[in-house]
Amino acid sequence: MAAQQPKDLVARFIADIRAQRLDEAKELLAAEGFEYVGPNMRFLSRDDMLTYQFGMFAIQKDLVLRQLSADGEHVFAILDYRTYFEPIGDVRLAVWFRVRGDKIQCVETFYNAAVIENMLGGSLPSAD
Repeated sequence: MAAQQPKDLVARFIADIRAQRLDEAKELLAAEGFEYVGPNMRFLSRDDMLTYQFGMFAIQKDLVLRQLSADGEHVFAILDYRTYFEPIGDVRLAVWFRVRGDKIQCVETFYNAAVIENMLGGSLPSAD
């Protein structure tokens, strides 16, 4: 079976997160050397990132993929993260994925973190 293209792998990952299938999403992330970087948080393990994502499922109404493009191992997504949480509303996300082999190695997310930080009382998780 041919290796999956980076863009297809990321599309599958986004679909799994949208459908709240964390076990399937986890299998698409690198077990070793994984990194997640957000505006004000960082995780060095896929489990830590997915634990945080699981906590956000309570307010996730929908995850709408607006644009997905790739340049080799780099995949770029523009998403609308729709929430049930009125103070946040919908959050626009830009996400940069780096794929190595058949796994997502790095996820870097760009969004207005102030609304999320305010919701969480100014305490966001980070890797030590």
